[in-house]
Amino acid sequence: MSFAGAHTALVTPFRDGQFDIPAFRQLIDAQVAGGISGIIPVGTTGESPTLDHEEHLKVVEVAIQAAAGRCKVIAGTGSNSTAEAISLTQAAEHAGADAALLVAPYYNKPSPEGLYRHFGAIADSVKIPIVLYSIPGRCGIEIGVDTTARLARDFKNIVAIKEAGGSVERVNQLRAALPPSFEILSGDDSLTLPFLSVGAVGVISVASNIIPSEVAALVRHYLAGEPAQALAIHQKYYALFKDLFIEPNPVPTKFALARLGRMTADVRMPLCEMTDANTRKLIETLSHLGL
Repeated sequence: MSFAGAHTALVTPFRDGQFDIPAFRQLIDAQVAGGISGIIPVGTTGESPTLDHEEHLKVVEVAIQAAAGRCKVIAGTGSNSTAEAISLTQAAEHAGADAALLVAPYYNKPSPEGLYRHFGAIADSVKIPIVLYSIPGRCGIEIGVDTTARLARDFKNIVAIKEAGGSVERVNQLRAALPPSFEILSGDDSLTLPFLSVGAVGVISVASNIIPSEVAALVRHYLAGEPAQALAIHQKYYALFKDLFIEPNPVPTKFALARLGRMTADVRMPLCEMTDANTRKLIETLSHLGL
């Protein structure tokens, strides 16, 4: 299974404090219509830290049902507890997920050996492919190049990494250390094009919640040997790529989706609404793009 292409890290819509299933289904339909290769329910963008286990599994199950085989479903199942991550990943596999996205353990900051054992134990517990997720800005640690290469060598179902460390140099290092079949995905919309240029094969995108066809086209053009067309899309939407992170993800993205009438802007505490100044800035960016 290849993860080349554009994948959407889905927001989890809420209404009156509860998971808004109709809005979620409509969001997934829009992703499929936009040519997105895969969806990721309950990642960071899906506010996984504030969902209880029952809600977490419900979001995954609804995503699988709504996708109905029209795109890949890569379930977010990471945790800083290995036992919890195993439980969530096994449940996602049982529900029919195509793969699992596993973030580095946050807060407890394991050693490289601890990271290796953590991901190895999860890989041994399931048969579905696993996409590692390195985002040191949120986790306090990165999944080192050497550790990634060791995992790729020793576990045949660890097949890709979402790289959100903000460094083109690190993508170069990963590409040099990993077998050609091991895929690298950008974890930052604004860095998708630079990452593709040094060996990444796609993106797990936040912006594609709003502009799925445009993000999908950016990746598709680059992989088809049409970098000029990819660059034009990157330049047109660069301000949006940046402004969707003007406050903690997914607050700005949910605000934008609410302005488009697709769901409420509700997030769960400790997240909260944007400041007035940032709200004005994002509205200006959306208006400039005709959104």
